[in-house]
Amino acid sequence: MKEKVKYKDIGLMDYKEAWDYQTRVHNVIKDKKLKNRSLAKEDKAQLDRNHHLIFCQHHPVYTLGKSGSADHLLLNNIELEEKGFSYYKINRGGDITYHGPGQLVAYPIFDLDWFFHDVHKYVRLLEEVIIKTLDSYELRASRIEGYTGVWFKGSNVLPKRKICAIGVHMSRWVTLHGLAFNINPDLSHFNNIVPCGINDADKIVTSLSHELEREIDFLKVSKKVKYYFSEVFDFEYA
Repeated sequence: MKEKVKYKDIGLMDYKEAWDYQTRVHNVIKDKKLKNRSLAKEDKAQLDRNHHLIFCQHHPVYTLGKSGSADHLLLNNIELEEKGFSYYKINRGGDITYHGPGQLVAYPIFDLDWFFHDVHKYVRLLEEVIIKTLDSYELRASRIEGYTGVWFKGSNVLPKRKICAIGVHMSRWVTLHGLAFNINPDLSHFNNIVPCGINDADKIVTSLSHELEREIDFLKVSKKVKYYFSEVFDFEYA
């Protein structure tokens, strides 16, 4: 039997509000696991599993992961306020990134006890969701060794281009945070940071609309990503 995942699109939301929301969901799952840890294996198999997939967009914000450097934010507090950006240090992996309107942020809150125990595989499958979505637009994206996220490899005349950033956190094998997929965001906002701490001249940030050179139907892309989540992770929506 496939796992059941509850899906919710919470729309355009302040980052802190969305962070608090997913943290509450995350804590409920962890608390239930703690209460049930003394059950026998056959009894645990009968438990209602609790998985969630949350989609949203954020008001312009920069977030810094626990392994990142604050020096990668190129604005001071006054400039952040003047330009209307929020800034948060958070508990995901990775360095600094930008979230804003036109970017699809996906927060899978999965209890991996019912999927697999492999952090590396989890990140690779998140990448695969976006790779398959891009493939549906006849865009061939891939991974670059040594870097997380989804990239276009570039050529002699084009740089390597990152279209999706990934940063995750796990506690008791329950996932938190997720991916940020650039569909129609304002790419100039990435100029205020060293995106993901990568300062290589041959690597830049891109978006689906930039690659296709046209405005993209955000809702249509979102539906594709939702579909490929269920295909790649092999679950059904509740």
